[in-house]
Amino acid sequence: MNLENYFPVLLFILVGIAVGVIPQILGRLMAPYKPDAQKLSPYECGFEAFEDARMKFDVRYYVVAILFILFDLETAFFFPWAVAQKELGWAGFLIMLGFILEFAVGFWYIWKKGALDWE
Repeated sequence: MNLENYFPVLLFILVGIAVGVIPQILGRLMAPYKPDAQKLSPYECGFEAFEDARMKFDVRYYVVAILFILFDLETAFFFPWAVAQKELGWAGFLIMLGFILEFAVGFWYIWKKGALDWE
């Protein structure tokens, strides 16, 4: 077995590590580090930064996030359909109407279940 055959793999790994590590090191060395109260304030989730990672919090945050991803992916199917609408014809139109109906029923269901209510 010739080890020279594995040199490209080793080179690929080393370049991959360098591409990931060197920008982080340069950023740490060259960027100004001036934390203040505004930078350390809670951002999206509403919790104080740098607290205990095992603290309990409301599951509704995750439910809203998962529903956003779900409906965002569903709406992403509208764009290719709109582009190919002429080639799909009436069959594609009717299939998409069924998809939109399923989309609306799903949205109505989560609305009625109260998944979008934030008390």
